[in-house]
Amino acid sequence: MLSVENLTLHYGQSQILHGISLGAEAGKVTAVTGTNGVGKTSLLKAIAGRHPYSGGSITLDGRPLGHLNAFQAARAGIAYVPQGREIFPLMTVQENLETGFACLDRAEHGVPEHIFELFPILKDFLNRRGGDLSGGQQQQLAIARALITRPRVLLLDEPTEGIQPNIIQQIGRVIAQLRDGGEMAVVLVEQYFDFMWDLADSFVAVTRGEVALSGRAGEIGRDELLAKVSI
Repeated sequence: MLSVENLTLHYGQSQILHGISLGAEAGKVTAVTGTNGVGKTSLLKAIAGRHPYSGGSITLDGRPLGHLNAFQAARAGIAYVPQGREIFPLMTVQENLETGFACLDRAEHGVPEHIFELFPILKDFLNRRGGDLSGGQQQQLAIARALITRPRVLLLDEPTEGIQPNIIQQIGRVIAQLRDGGEMAVVLVEQYFDFMWDLADSFVAVTRGEVALSGRAGEIGRDELLAKVSI
């Protein structure tokens, strides 16, 4: 289980996160939602070692992670799929996938076949440059690259943004498969309400860098949550 307790974060003199706490369990999807600019991406970046947090703690299976950088967080079992995907446009799909090897021992350098079972189109496009893929195909590649690292925790930042509906449905099925596998905790930052509502086992609504509402599915009403994330 991933546990975040009283996390604070600053950009210079500006405080972005004000004591955020959440938990993410293996075999569950934890959805973090809210309007633009409330600190959702900053929260994921802090967990993933992309931006140093100011205070609080992050633990995984009861082990304090401390202030890890991105490489150390990946080695610890945290994979991050950023908003905007950040694939390498001039590298092939195969080469993009292989960048996930960086945090693995040499004996683990290989693309597992289940990656292509989740995203069959990638097997057909292994020699195609990442920049030549559609937005939906790039998102599939970004998630697949994260899964190469064999994570315990998968952080997804707006995976449906700018994606065609049929690919959104496929990504939803993949997230459900990963959840149902029972070995991975998924933290999903998402503003597409219906997508998030259908997938998540628990919800954290963030307003102005603070948790405005949190709870498990079944404990929080749809309208109650929607009210917290509407402009």
